[in-house]
Amino acid sequence: MAQFKENMKCPGVKRLMREAAELAQPTEHYHAAPLEENLFEWHFTVRGQEGTSFEGGIYHGRITFPLDYPLKPPSVMLLTPNGRFEINRKICLSISDHHPETWQPSWSIRTVLLAIVGFMPTPGKGAIGALDWSDVERKKLARKSNSWVCSSCGSVNATALLPPTETTKSDKDKFAEEAKKYAAELSFKAEKEKSSTTESEEAGASSEQVAAEPEAAPVAEPAQAAPVEAAVVVAPVVTPVPVVQSSQGSVCTLLMVYFLIMCIGLLFVRRAARTMYNELFYTEL
Repeated sequence: MAQFKENMKCPGVKRLMREAAELAQPTEHYHAAPLEENLFEWHFTVRGQEGTSFEGGIYHGRITFPLDYPLKPPSVMLLTPNGRFEINRKICLSISDHHPETWQPSWSIRTVLLAIVGFMPTPGKGAIGALDWSDVERKKLARKSNSWVCSSCGSVNATALLPPTETTKSDKDKFAEEAKKYAAELSFKAEKEKSSTTESEEAGASSEQVAAEPEAAPVAEPAQAAPVEAAVVVAPVVTPVPVVQSSQGSVCTLLMVYFLIMCIGLLFVRRAARTMYNELFYTEL
């Protein structure tokens, strides 16, 4: 993973590198590690819980992380046939990308592994990627799972985890209780989120229905007469303007014509008077 050291400024790379160091050594309950060529794709192996139909089974899977992990949840899928989750398909859990609303950045890869182990004995309830096979079929798959080999990373289930020992019985009980606790808390949180979402949707629908009722009143109201009256009042004010302007223009034109006629008349009168004067003056001489 040396090629990722230059990207240590990225929060996702820094977080995954730290978790890779914490999970470097396998335990008898789980193990997870990133692929050599891709830090954001991890393969994991978990052991089935004792006292369940998965007891004695070892299950391999894949976790794919987004670039902004841990702000967003990873996607999880099982690769080993198990009878609880479909293989090679993203499973719907409260800690997967199917429910980003329930994801918490404080959760880690270990949290995801514990949740998977805790959820395996629970009913599928028709969730995405869930199976509800019988206990008999699950026990058969649990026995076969030990010889399963991953074609992608080459991990062998039989040797992927440390063998269980009697001296670690207290650790087994602690691990089982922790897995059940995570499964119960996550299931409760998912149901709470689901019920809150349902209540919000119902409340929203009710408010929309209530708000829609008073809106019907304005529809029945007649058209307001105010705009019509305003149009009637404005019309007489606008129309006389061109009439007055055209009358003033006509008067001015008439006055100019009258003035020209008067001037021409005066010229003719003057000329006629001069002519008469000359005739009289020259006649007397």
